[in-house]
Amino acid sequence: MKLNGNTVMITGGATGIGFALAEEFLAQGSKVIICGRREQKLLEAQKKHSDLSIKVCDVADEFSRKELYEWTKANFPAVNVLINNAGIQRYIDFTKGTEELCSGENEIRTNLEGPIFLSALFVPLLAGKDEAAIVNVTAGSGFFPAANQPIYSATKAALHMFSVIIRQQLAPMGIKVFEAIAPGILDTELNLAGRVKFRKENPHFETPSSADYAAAVLIGMEKDDYEIGYEYTNDWKNLSKAELDKMFTDQFAKGR
Repeated sequence: MKLNGNTVMITGGATGIGFALAEEFLAQGSKVIICGRREQKLLEAQKKHSDLSIKVCDVADEFSRKELYEWTKANFPAVNVLINNAGIQRYIDFTKGTEELCSGENEIRTNLEGPIFLSALFVPLLAGKDEAAIVNVTAGSGFFPAANQPIYSATKAALHMFSVIIRQQLAPMGIKVFEAIAPGILDTELNLAGRVKFRKENPHFETPSSADYAAAVLIGMEKDDYEIGYEYTNDWKNLSKAELDKMFTDQFAKGR
């Protein structure tokens, strides 16, 4: 895939992986639009890169998704790349019933419903464009689930399978579907409390850079690598079910 000359829409693009991807595409000579729920964060991102276009949108909300599509169609009809990056991650203990499940944001709506419906909305706009693509940002936990992240892991596994299926369906329309498989810990705002806890328990762990990860994603896209791993997720995506099952069993045995 050619990286320059594109018009790219990135959800959750004001911080973390999304912002790093925006910077990479800008550096490659593409037009970039970012959206997110927090207007202040979008404005801060735009202050760093004045050529960024911004739009407030909550991908978990049906009206907001449709508004984003109509706004994009009216203002950026040349859009040819959609990156479904927005996501949330929570630690949930099902031994407590609905107590933790219902006490926070809905991961299913943001991590799975959002990308599915946005992809469907944008397909007519992407169809027929040169270098048309959808990029779904998944995670290593979609292959090797994290025991303390049941919903997050499930949504990323589902998004992986969704990517596999629509890759085949959309190929005749000239739309490429990439999956960017992120490692579990990056220097982002995702599940900040969980990251603080992890770093306390693992003081010597070197947190991978979002910028390095984003650069690797673009290299994979340029090579038409449709399942782009990074560091250990390169291994996880190719392991057998038996190997993954053993890793998961060992995780519980260690009390994680």
